[in-house]
Amino acid sequence: MNERGKIIIIVAPSGTGKSTLIKRLKEEFRELHWSVSFTTRKMRPGEVDGKHYFYISREEFIKKKDQGDFIEWAEVHGNYYGTSLGFVSTKIDNGFSLLFDLDVQGADNMKAQFGEEARAIFISPPSIETLEERLRGRGTDTEDVIKLRIDNARSELKRCHDYDYVVVNDQLEQAYQDLREIVEDILKN
Repeated sequence: MNERGKIIIIVAPSGTGKSTLIKRLKEEFRELHWSVSFTTRKMRPGEVDGKHYFYISREEFIKKKDQGDFIEWAEVHGNYYGTSLGFVSTKIDNGFSLLFDLDVQGADNMKAQFGEEARAIFISPPSIETLEERLRGRGTDTEDVIKLRIDNARSELKRCHDYDYVVVNDQLEQAYQDLREIVEDILKN
């Protein structure tokens, strides 16, 4: 029988550099399998259905939710996101380690489902001001969405020490090295 796979969760407010850090992890740690979530969010330029997310309608999402198909699901910034129970169970039962990109609510639900088997890493911005600069610099969100993301980030930052690890993304290279060491440690133990 295979040793069970590891569950590594990355949690961070929008604009913290989480996507950049995760991309590097995926390139370096080929043994980590990506958990592709379902979402009702519209596809952004360059995204691919089935690779970045499974993009479905609100109606389809609600049906899957009502059938108990998700370990965790949440409505974030007006869109639904959910993680498939079947996908996760099959992978870890067969010895594959999974990498998750979840919000605070999703991480809480994964921890409730898998306990200490799920290891959560919170990526923090150096400050709210830096976070706001990064969000504005992306040029992908309206003013209302930016304000919503900033308000959500303030709440999420109050919870950062509830997770197993915290990495501050002030300088990208240092943040990646810190994150890399944590992931190596999780995979070894």
